[in-house]
Amino acid sequence: MDDCIFCKIVSGVIPEAKIYEDENALAFLDANPNNHGHTLVVPKIHAKNILDVTEDTLSGIMPAVKKVSKAVFEGMSAAGLNITINNERPAGQVIFHLHIHIIPRFTDDGLKVWTRKTPYKNGEMELVAEKIRAAFHTLM
Repeated sequence: MDDCIFCKIVSGVIPEAKIYEDENALAFLDANPNNHGHTLVVPKIHAKNILDVTEDTLSGIMPAVKKVSKAVFEGMSAAGLNITINNERPAGQVIFHLHIHIIPRFTDDGLKVWTRKTPYKNGEMELVAEKIRAAFHTLM
């Protein structure tokens, strides 16, 4: 993808603060971090997001996510980690190349994960579960 900033980072056109690299993945510091040490892991093959990526590509980058997560946790002396993927604009995806955020967390760092919505009403949970289970039939 010629216009994808992460493809340009993977190809070396745009410099980055590289943390880790293997045959499937590249990890580098986020230029706009939530906390210092906030790292992104991207597949070297372009995929828009989790909805678009092949299973082979996804399984190929997950070992890097685990290694980088451990290194961020230890290297930043973090108290915890958030590991997230934003998929599509309403969920906060800004760059449309799959990327996994590894965000070191510290006691009282002030970051909020998300707020809760209204709980399910009586019987509503099973209806929602059925909608999701039914979607599996269209994916096969």
